[in-house]
Amino acid sequence: MAKYTAIGGQALIEGIMMKSPEKCALAVRTPEKEIDITYLDGKSLREKYKILKLPIIRGVVAFVESLVTGYKAMTLSADKSGFTDLEEEDAKKDGADKTDSGTLMNVIMIIATVLGVALSVVLFMLLPRLCVSGLKALFKTDFSKLARSLIEQGVKLLVFVLYVWGISFMKDIKRVFMYHGAEHKTIFCYEKGLPLTVENVRPQRRFHPRCGTSFLILMIIVSLVFSTVVQILFKGVYDNVAMWVIIKILLIPIICGTGFEVLRVCGKYDNLFTRIVSAPGLWLQRITTKEPEDDMIEIAIAALRACEPETPDVDRSIDSNAENDI
Repeated sequence: MAKYTAIGGQALIEGIMMKSPEKCALAVRTPEKEIDITYLDGKSLREKYKILKLPIIRGVVAFVESLVTGYKAMTLSADKSGFTDLEEEDAKKDGADKTDSGTLMNVIMIIATVLGVALSVVLFMLLPRLCVSGLKALFKTDFSKLARSLIEQGVKLLVFVLYVWGISFMKDIKRVFMYHGAEHKTIFCYEKGLPLTVENVRPQRRFHPRCGTSFLILMIIVSLVFSTVVQILFKGVYDNVAMWVIIKILLIPIICGTGFEVLRVCGKYDNLFTRIVSAPGLWLQRITTKEPEDDMIEIAIAALRACEPETPDVDRSIDSNAENDI
């Protein structure tokens, strides 16, 4: 029986996390080649506070919760898959004990986070503006508000695609992308109402309209609209660099929430509008999802079965309390 499902997930290190309205579970391949199942707290703040279920707001909450849960799941998968042990062995070879290596990793994570935020501001806020200024000087002409927004968002999109394409060549990242493909294929199989077997999952598509990759692309497209509107409503704000950066930062929650709503619609309906909106994200999934191996599909099946709703054969409305990005 074909159905829409609110189940979504995330590819991990040698594993996959799946989340349904009732449960959140991750399946990881251990060094002993067994499948370890761990349950996480799948309850959302939206279940406790009705105001957090409102459109736009629920998207911001879902995004923050997905980041927190995703980070926790990624850490657990690194530990259960033996990836953390390998890092500690490398540290010992370099003369550091377990405590020192752990402390060093924490320091590195803090520094990486700070540098990551700073780099994001430079690449996604200052660089696009510099490109507009450079093109303005090169062609000795001013651009319309829409043209400026198009150039800025185009630069953001280019930087993002080049970054994703670059890391896709890394061995560990490539395996994560393969698990990403297994995740999508398994959810497609489930949505078609087919028995969850490797044979049924393998031929399914690996590009899904509710993917987190599509969400990031939608963020850029929605940002184009809001940036143009703000420039029209508040003339001269673009010329104040500091003010423009602050406004762009303040717009992030609104852009995030709006992108989430659009993504939910694209996951629910299949028409000309949703196909056009989903097209860029589906195209980028050619980079972020790879054809999985059978043992990866086994992990995806185990994760989905672990979080499968008690009543799996019903059409779950997009107004469910636990919409998830795949």
